[in-house]
Amino acid sequence: MKWHRSGFVLTLLVCLGIVASGTTPASAASTDREVVEALQRGAHPLRTVEPRGDTGDLRPLARMIGDARVVGLGEATHSTHDFFAMKHRVFRHLVEEKGFRTFALEASWSTGLRLNDYVLYGTGDPRRIMRDEFQRDYRLWNNAEYLELLEWMRAYNRQHPDDPVRFMGDDFAYNGPELYDMVTEYVARDHPGLLDRVNRLYRGLRPTVQAGEYIERYLNRPLAERKEMAVRTGEALELIKGAGGSGEAYDWAVQHATAIDQTARGYDFDADDPEQVAACMLYRDRIMADNVAWWQRHTGTKVLLSAHNAHVGYVTHEPEHYPKMQGAFLRDELGRAYVSVGFTFDRGSFNATGPDGRLQRFTVGPAAPGSNEATLDRVRHRDYVLDLRTAPAAARTWLSTARPTRSIGTDYPEADRDIALAPSHDILIHLHRVEASRLRDG
Repeated sequence: MKWHRSGFVLTLLVCLGIVASGTTPASAASTDREVVEALQRGAHPLRTVEPRGDTGDLRPLARMIGDARVVGLGEATHSTHDFFAMKHRVFRHLVEEKGFRTFALEASWSTGLRLNDYVLYGTGDPRRIMRDEFQRDYRLWNNAEYLELLEWMRAYNRQHPDDPVRFMGDDFAYNGPELYDMVTEYVARDHPGLLDRVNRLYRGLRPTVQAGEYIERYLNRPLAERKEMAVRTGEALELIKGAGGSGEAYDWAVQHATAIDQTARGYDFDADDPEQVAACMLYRDRIMADNVAWWQRHTGTKVLLSAHNAHVGYVTHEPEHYPKMQGAFLRDELGRAYVSVGFTFDRGSFNATGPDGRLQRFTVGPAAPGSNEATLDRVRHRDYVLDLRTAPAAARTWLSTARPTRSIGTDYPEADRDIALAPSHDILIHLHRVEASRLRDG
């Protein structure tokens, strides 16, 4: 990459404050001020991101959410304390004020079931479950913030046993041995004549090693073998569905068998073929949306869905890699009963995997001039929430234009994406400064 010296130097001088703001054309400065003023008129200040204490400042957010049955709450990085803490705080408020009862996470289906047993019944140690389940692809979820959330959910359920909150996982990368047990126990009880065949179809699939090692081994299997495994899980699913049934036991058995099939089919793509990789990402976002929609319909609970901004949003910013996002699938499925909330931040730290392959803490300074965050951070409130659908006209026009925006996943450095915020989300939460999540070792 070659720098255009004059442009680079000018940008650097502006950042350092050496070039006076008067060098900006008056008309452009005026327009910029109008945008900031419009954003300020629509912004509602937030008292804190921490989950303890009064949540009255979240009432404007609750009004923006309205009657939605599923709310996707994003994150601009995959490992920031403030995003995770705010999700806990928002969930508490929605539980207490809007009747929400499920927290859904971008984690495997069986992981969600284990954590759900803990929050409902106190089964197991959440620290042990998180250590067992949040490995490799899910390593960043093993953090102090989610542990605090789970412990709050358990405490809430001890006080409200007849109206509990629940936890679910919607992803496919790993499904533990207990999920296979649930399916085969159902078959043994309700369709014993199918049990031997189902066991044969599941041969070699039931995990016998830790989650991270299981995923690694699965990825290293020959493509033909992975395809054959996907054929078998599909046959098992069709057997169970074809046997018929009704009621809770049947519905859950079919969904569990579906989750097993999703894992196998999620690995039934050729990682050396870019088109196949894109097809895999399309499949993943679709089945995550399917699982959330199934859970919402089946339990009847309102769901707060936690995932990256990109996955809860409506617009893909990398169509060659991610053809359609989970949020777009959920909007197709639920219409206006799905609402997307994105996060932005101006500066701070986060955890990610660096170029050397090590998980480490990174710190970034103020957002670059010309980015979405640089303008958002000029609003007088330190942290605030903004309804992108009803913001003043000047703000809506600005929010509808794509410009550089931080969208950081598991790896860093990662280039900013050109993102138009208004088409991507319904609501935005902007934070001035953030700190890295507190990761747990065990």
